[in-house]
Amino acid sequence: MTTQLLKTVTAVRYLTPLREGGSLPAVVEADDGELYVMKFRGAGQGPRALIAELVAGEIGRALGLPTPKLVLIEMDGSLGRSEPDPEIQDLLRASVGLNLGMRFLSGALAFNPLAKPRPDSRLASSIVWFDAYVTNVDRTPRNVNMLIWERDLWLIDHGAALYFHHDWDDYLARSRTPFAFTRQHVLLPLATDLHAVDEPLRAQLTDDLLWTIVAAIPAAWLGDEASFANIDAHRRAYFDYLRSRREAADIFVKEAIDASEHL
Repeated sequence: MTTQLLKTVTAVRYLTPLREGGSLPAVVEADDGELYVMKFRGAGQGPRALIAELVAGEIGRALGLPTPKLVLIEMDGSLGRSEPDPEIQDLLRASVGLNLGMRFLSGALAFNPLAKPRPDSRLASSIVWFDAYVTNVDRTPRNVNMLIWERDLWLIDHGAALYFHHDWDDYLARSRTPFAFTRQHVLLPLATDLHAVDEPLRAQLTDDLLWTIVAAIPAAWLGDEASFANIDAHRRAYFDYLRSRREAADIFVKEAIDASEHL
């Protein structure tokens, strides 16, 4: 069952693929008149990437971080029929059904850590904390996954987060580990308030909030893991991981502070 945390829209027009993304997302128009970057369930990582986008994106929003609005997007087999690229046609056929979209920030530019305006230390520290919590391996100089839109910073592309769910063995033990990728975080030099943001960010991630977000994962994206007897058990495992990682935040915060001190 899906909660109403995310609105569901229907894709009515395929506009253009975004070829800089390895999973070939596309800009689509939906029946609410808005444009979205649609991530396809038929892409390489399948529904896991969409789950990571949804869970990480909604956690970021709950923490007050600048993340574009997410929606669920229904797509039927008629979308993009005129697209001449056979690879894209295959992707569309494999993605009929429920996909994920985020608001299209028209005219946005990739974040440049050397350009101004830069995020202040509080925001930079909160983003570093968030990425360590959701184990987001991006946000590095090679792949910043941040945009500047109307002079504001926006966090995008969380499909590589929550990488524990590609192998469920010992997932609770792995929730209590440091996050070495913090050392490569593009905002780490600005993240001088990690101690200050730690407690308030943890406090916002209540059990009720985490369950509300996990409950919003569509059932159609769950149930394909042999480790779990059913969809409910699969969903519950995400909640248990996120709660356990919140309780172990001391570990990844220490890792981030140590990394910052050695810059």
